[in-house]
Amino acid sequence: MKTKKILETLVLAAALTASQAGAAPISLQGSTISGSYNGASDGMLGLDHLFSAEPGSNVTGIDPSDQGGVEFLTGDYLFGIDFSTGGRVSVILNGLAPASGEYRLVFDFGSSLAQQIGSFTLLDIDGIAGLPVLSVLDGHTIALDLSALTWNSSFAGFSAQIGAAAAVPEPGSIGLVLAGVAGLGLARRRQGAPRSSR
Repeated sequence: MKTKKILETLVLAAALTASQAGAAPISLQGSTISGSYNGASDGMLGLDHLFSAEPGSNVTGIDPSDQGGVEFLTGDYLFGIDFSTGGRVSVILNGLAPASGEYRLVFDFGSSLAQQIGSFTLLDIDGIAGLPVLSVLDGHTIALDLSALTWNSSFAGFSAQIGAAAAVPEPGSIGLVLAGVAGLGLARRRQGAPRSSR
């Protein structure tokens, strides 16, 4: 009976370890981001270029201090975009609400991420009416479409979370689960086997 409990505990621990391996939040620490606005790279102005319109201004490193500044302004100064090192993205209206039209943002992290992007989900919509369209284009690129939004006030905003792709369990984890299942099977078989009398 004691052996059975130990084996069940091992199986549960291995299963939890394997399932939690892909659930870790993504880290943007040390990443470099290329942005585009409505399909144009010159429509995005980065912090590393002090938001000046110059060649390469659509590329910036993430601010490691997470002090609330933005990494990007759109070229028309309508939106500010802030990335936290923990994968949170905040989009802030920079003054007057935009006229109706297309407002699409794309951010590519290239090979600067330690993990691939697996999800992009809305967190907070207090400052807007309507829903932005959030997309994961590939393992290192996200897109936001703000075209259908109504902004509740000047400097209103919303936030979303970038999540890491689920990791493939390591062979050791799989082996541990299989060993535990085999051990459970043996324990049950022994428990059900008739005992010989002496």
